Amino acid sequence: MTFKVLVKLWEEYKQKYGDAAYKHISELLREAKELHRRDFLKNPTPMGDHEQSWRSFKGKNLEKLIAYVIKDEVESLGLRLINGNTLELTKSENLSRELSTVKRNLLVDYGEFGAHLPDLDIVIYEPETCKVIAGISSKVTLRERIAQTGYWKIKLSKDEATKDIKVFFVTPDEDGTLTLRIPTKKGRAIVEIDTDGSYVMSETQIEEDDKVKMFDQFIGDLKALVNKRRQRDKRHG
Repeated sequence: MTFKVLVKLWEEYKQKYGDAAYKHISELLREAKELHRRDFLKNPTPMGDHEQSWRSFKGKNLEKLIAYVIKDEVESLGLRLINGNTLELTKSENLSRELSTVKRNLLVDYGEFGAHLPDLDIVIYEPETCKVIAGISSKVTLRERIAQTGYWKIKLSKDEATKDIKVFFVTPDEDGTLTLRIPTKKGRAIVEIDTDGSYVMSETQIEEDDKVKMFDQFIGDLKALVNKRRQRDKRHG
């Protein structure tokens, strides 16, 4: 099974559900899992079982699917996006000048222990300046990475060069961590205090606020963020 299968499913879900297709990501993943299982049984591998193979596939491809979903609208704002692993795993001399500059603009300085990239699945940046606007982490549930995402936001905020970079979490929230604001589960508390917000791809009704919103608000918020930053940069020459 390949990523193209997920894209095909997404396009089918868009036809079926329209603008609400994002609410059915978990449904899409369940359908994809069954297709993956059939392929796995036809072509078994000597390592692991199907569940292990599926978790690996889902982990690698959910972020790619989210990037696919938002790519056109992100680019309509004059921005570009890149997979975080591309920056992490590619030597700077093998990157384009643009991406090499983006990479440098995202580094976290650990002093004598070197400079390292934060673990972000998607990086959104201004192509003209190569300034990073935002990073996105994406997992099916918050417990898989939310504390790590909060850590990277804190590290980025402590350096003058990276303090303006926003860090978001996009998730189907299959364990319902974000559903209620009060009483607050640990994962939502981390979102509220230590990140710039989370966008939920789910049919479940959530208690929204400034930090926790449904996914359909992401592009509007990104547009407002970019316009504000561009106006500020224009004022300061």
